[in-house]
Amino acid sequence: MNKKLIFSTLLMLVITFGFSQTKEELEAQKAEKQAEADKFQAEADALQAQIDALPGWRVGAFGTIGGSLSNFSKWYAQGAPNNQSGTIGFTVNAFANKIEDKYFWRNSLNTNFNWTKLDDKDDPNDSENFEPTTDVFNLTSLYGHRLSDKWAVSGLAEYRTTILNNFNDPGYLDLGVGFTWTPITDLVVVIHPANYNFVFSSGDTVFDSSFGAKIVADYTRQIGKINFKTNLSAFQSYEDSNLSNWTWINSFAYTLWKGIGVGFDFGLRSNHQEAVNFEQTRTGGNPDATFDDVDNDIQSYYTVGLSYNF
Repeated sequence: MNKKLIFSTLLMLVITFGFSQTKEELEAQKAEKQAEADKFQAEADALQAQIDALPGWRVGAFGTIGGSLSNFSKWYAQGAPNNQSGTIGFTVNAFANKIEDKYFWRNSLNTNFNWTKLDDKDDPNDSENFEPTTDVFNLTSLYGHRLSDKWAVSGLAEYRTTILNNFNDPGYLDLGVGFTWTPITDLVVVIHPANYNFVFSSGDTVFDSSFGAKIVADYTRQIGKINFKTNLSAFQSYEDSNLSNWTWINSFAYTLWKGIGVGFDFGLRSNHQEAVNFEQTRTGGNPDATFDDVDNDIQSYYTVGLSYNF
């Protein structure tokens, strides 16, 4: 009996020691392979940087989609015990850039649309449809003739509006000329001291067009599985500071599997004309409101959901 016990104990020790050795060896092999992978990734990134520096077209897009659906029946703990609700939204960030030795032509599109539904089955007068709640559309085209590697004489056309509810009401079209600075491959800074901000609207509204300066800073980068874009577009009116505006949009996407991942979009905007117009036209508002009566509060939105890298 003692011999069997001793033999069993020795066998267990041998198996445990062997397993421990094998685990350490596997971890060492994994570390070696990871080091090799990191080396190859660095080489691939360097080659991609060389490719990006070559003349020609560069196109790409990534976006975020998020949504939820729910149905409640006789759920008495809430105010509307019988209802169907849901949200669905998506964003798209796309670009098509032609980069040549003597000139460049950069085009970009940013959209963010969202719909929400709350159908109270006990209220025959409410809406059963998905109603638009987020509505962003920005289209930009920038042409530049190079003066050096980092500076160019440029012309910019930028159009911003809503699509789902009030198309081109208001709508903004910036047309201007000046200079563009590209200190690094992925950063573009537009400095246009001569720019006209056309504002389109229907009826007698507070919106006015004006002459001023345009500043745009855009940084778009892909690092491995990460896509990132930040864009600041600002107009400073020479005629009246109340006619100035700026919009800052940030998009982030992390790819997990075959182009699918998680995404996050966040936007800020300052536009005094929109704030006054909202106060004048909203239910219960003041139709005689002026710039002096209404604060220019910062507008914001964010979207979180699944992303797809095209």
